[in-house]
Amino acid sequence: MANFKGHALPGSFFLLFGLWWSVKYPLKYACKKNKKACYLGSKTGFQRLEVIEGGVKAAFALIGMIAEQFVPDGPHLKLYNYEEQRWDHLMNWQHSTMYLFYGISGLVDIVTHTTNIVPLALDRLMLSIAVFVEGFLFFYHVHGRAMLDVHVHILLLFAVFGGALCIFLEVFFRGNIILELFRSSLCILQGSWFWQIGFVLYPPNGGPEWNQMDHSNMMFITMCYCWHYAFALLIIAMNYAIVTWVVQSKLKGPQPMEIELLKSSEREQESEDDI
Repeated sequence: MANFKGHALPGSFFLLFGLWWSVKYPLKYACKKNKKACYLGSKTGFQRLEVIEGGVKAAFALIGMIAEQFVPDGPHLKLYNYEEQRWDHLMNWQHSTMYLFYGISGLVDIVTHTTNIVPLALDRLMLSIAVFVEGFLFFYHVHGRAMLDVHVHILLLFAVFGGALCIFLEVFFRGNIILELFRSSLCILQGSWFWQIGFVLYPPNGGPEWNQMDHSNMMFITMCYCWHYAFALLIIAMNYAIVTWVVQSKLKGPQPMEIELLKSSEREQESEDDI
């Protein structure tokens, strides 16, 4: 991760999931409120989405671990250098550990929504643990670095630990649209901020380097962090408005007879809390 591409990869991961959640949860909420008009909101359909989401999460985590381990200057699964008597590429190992927990979270998502052997809330608990581990690792990740380097990573921790707490609350308040949208906004913030860290610490295409000991740069980057979150909230608001409008105005029309017959039988078996 000690380069621009290494920050762009997890940034893209979080942006993808944050944008997806900003569409998925408003759709779920709108279908729950307009159950008679919305034939997309079946329990089976959303369970399949959860399984696909878990698979994508596990795949992204695997790609991240492979990239951290087998880049040309990576550890190649070697943790200790016996010749030099020191730990080998601990930064790469920390990043691999972060990806590992997200991979476990993806596997738990798949097991939770394809079987009945584990409690349903376990998927949220494991995701909360994965996000917490990410923050825990980053907290001890920047010791002894330049002032601006430390600052941009500390700002990242606000989004990380905030997301971990939000997801943990979802263990007990599952389906709360406020918590789900808040989590989505923090995930988008994480993604965009990873990209920002890459631009600050490793300017691409030979761009000018930031003065990491200039206090004015710290003031600007703090303000920039607030702009990133404002951008995340704007995306959440836009997607929520678009999804709500589509459900209310497009799906209230007459449905094809075949779809109506199929979905009516599903609605009879689902309670209001199933969605």
